[in-house]
Amino acid sequence: MTLASMARKYEARKAPEGERQATSAMIASLAAEGYDTVAAPFGNALVDAARKNERIVGLTADLGKYTDLHIFQQAMPDRFYQMGMAEQVLMSAAAGLAREGFIPFATTYAVFASRRAYDFIAMAIAEENLPVKIVCALPGLTTGYGPSHQATEDLAIFRGLPNITLIDPCDADDILGMVPQMIAHDGPVYSRLLRGKVPSVIKKHKPDYRFQLGKAQIIREGKDVLVISTGLMTMRALDAAVKLAEDKVDVAVLHCPTIKPLDLETIAAEAAKGGRLVVTAENHTLMGGLGEAVAAGLLSRGIAPRFRMIGLPDAFLEAGALPTLHEMYGISVGKVIEQIKGWF
Repeated sequence: MTLASMARKYEARKAPEGERQATSAMIASLAAEGYDTVAAPFGNALVDAARKNERIVGLTADLGKYTDLHIFQQAMPDRFYQMGMAEQVLMSAAAGLAREGFIPFATTYAVFASRRAYDFIAMAIAEENLPVKIVCALPGLTTGYGPSHQATEDLAIFRGLPNITLIDPCDADDILGMVPQMIAHDGPVYSRLLRGKVPSVIKKHKPDYRFQLGKAQIIREGKDVLVISTGLMTMRALDAAVKLAEDKVDVAVLHCPTIKPLDLETIAAEAAKGGRLVVTAENHTLMGGLGEAVAAGLLSRGIAPRFRMIGLPDAFLEAGALPTLHEMYGISVGKVIEQIKGWF
């Protein structure tokens, strides 16, 4: 690659003023039948916030198009930093910018942040409690590229890190709501990211829903089963609940978009409503994720309902088409229904 071609590759392409941009056509989106979608909610929400706050800057490790940060680059090229394929440098640079009074948003893939750059996040960002916002695509099983790109254990890795807040958004509404609250939060945040054309799910079931950092919210009431879910598994749980109602199984769904701090008060209050099977659902390994956190929280409060967990196995997962993999590993709508019926 010549210097001229490199310059063209990283050249910011400005969009018309006021136009909301879509994600790159190269990016696959998460399929969700029956729901409207929002194009690149993270990138557009960050641009909206940055127009009001000059302290916001964006950084990425050669993955702007694949984390929707290219939209920020197009709108605000002077506040965008392309760090190349160097995640440790990305996190260190973000820490430096935070020390100078900026609010950096650093984007990459979740595997690279959690595995490759962990020590830099721990020492440069979390220990110093700096307001760096780490937003990562391909969380859990949202890519068919195999173990090199499937961040099935990222939340477990970061849950043990002091000072850091963890977010696992369900849909476009969560993403649009979380960006301003991440900015307002005075500390480091790690958020998973759904990219591309992201479904708007929760408001179809609960029109008055608003993302609240650190809060779990009941999206659907039900007397037979309580599903405590996070991320895209709230989408799956809601779809499963609608279908299970046809078989006279009444399923409540409690959405937990914040994994740390976990809203154990709300979780305990719902789980203590006796007689219901309690099921956790997460797009993450069952080791060290939402299910284990909920189980520990309930037992420490003396609450011991019938309890089951839906999530990914403690294994390196296969490569392949996402619908096939979701079915294989038990996180498709059909498999959620099948498991709940088996336990109920």
